[in-house]
Amino acid sequence: MFQFIQQQPDLENILHLMSQTSIYGLDTEFIKVDTLWPKLGVFQINVADQVFLLDGASLDLSLFWEKLFQAQQNIFHACSEDIDLIYHYAQQKTLNNVFDTQVGMSFLGHGLQVSYQNALKQMLDVDIDKDQTRSDWLARPLSPEQLTYAANDVLYLMNLSDKIQNELTDKDLLDFALEDCRHLTYEIGQETPLERLYHDIGNYRHSRRQLMQLQQLAAWREQIVKALNYPRSFILKSSTMIDLVEKNPCNHFQLSGIRDIRQNIVRDHGKTILDLLKFLPEQAEWPLRLARPIRHSSKDIGEKVDAVIQAVVNETTIPKEVLMRKKWLNALYQHVVFHNDEQNLPAYLLGWRYDLLTKPLIDVLHADENYLSTQMKVME
Repeated sequence: MFQFIQQQPDLENILHLMSQTSIYGLDTEFIKVDTLWPKLGVFQINVADQVFLLDGASLDLSLFWEKLFQAQQNIFHACSEDIDLIYHYAQQKTLNNVFDTQVGMSFLGHGLQVSYQNALKQMLDVDIDKDQTRSDWLARPLSPEQLTYAANDVLYLMNLSDKIQNELTDKDLLDFALEDCRHLTYEIGQETPLERLYHDIGNYRHSRRQLMQLQQLAAWREQIVKALNYPRSFILKSSTMIDLVEKNPCNHFQLSGIRDIRQNIVRDHGKTILDLLKFLPEQAEWPLRLARPIRHSSKDIGEKVDAVIQAVVNETTIPKEVLMRKKWLNALYQHVVFHNDEQNLPAYLLGWRYDLLTKPLIDVLHADENYLSTQMKVME
């Protein structure tokens, strides 16, 4: 049913098999509990209808990574963490040949986050157990139950992909789904510039001073976690950073009262954190306030936006949640408020969605621009 590969010569045979076909079903098992970067336990591959489990603890996978980047198509289900792992180990971030069956199913109306187990049941009427999800994949030896679990994750993946891609083709949606998969793998490979990390933490309620503090804290945290290979939450949770700028502690005693802050962080980095809160650049260098979410715009703009989106749903059969995510809509909103360049919009909005949805929505938001700009002035 499957082979567990732990010796380098056995991997050579698989690489040869991969050279004869160029579509692979893939999955990973890893541990990412106390590190920023994942630790690979097992890499599963279905190639030429054969399942192999590659031992991440004992194999040199350098040539294997190259095969993935050269493939015609790499098939995953819910690929984000798998792609992140591949990018880390391969030290390349340009995988553009992925088909994610979860993305494909979302276009068919199964929701954005259908599990692999449910996908197999719904599409192929296949039942698999998921009782090893929290296993220690770095332990050796792996149990027979662990190995079977890992193998099942790719055993049916090619059949699942074939079924989904055929249904997408019948609805003329396959190219759209493949483009979204390319955007997803591109997005995973992008590193947010240090000076913009605060965008994922702050909100429209924060003052420019608070945003400046968040910018400094977020940049410092990122440098620390990459140097030490720690999860970000081990240094400061994002909610803790918000508490810091809202309570603005001035000494170690006040700092110790901040929500969820670890005492070892107060001990080892307390002075640095207090300095980052206190010593700021000139006010002219502070970030601008963030735009309010779309729901805070004028009374009927939300209804107009919904009407545009629903019209595209009716025309294409693509579910609303696939067409437009909340963060993309807020990006459009910011684009109009601050007169930004369209090339700075999320890539998703510049592809197949542009003429169909993005441009009509920009036109609707521009009609509300006077109101939006007034609101921004009130916030300053």
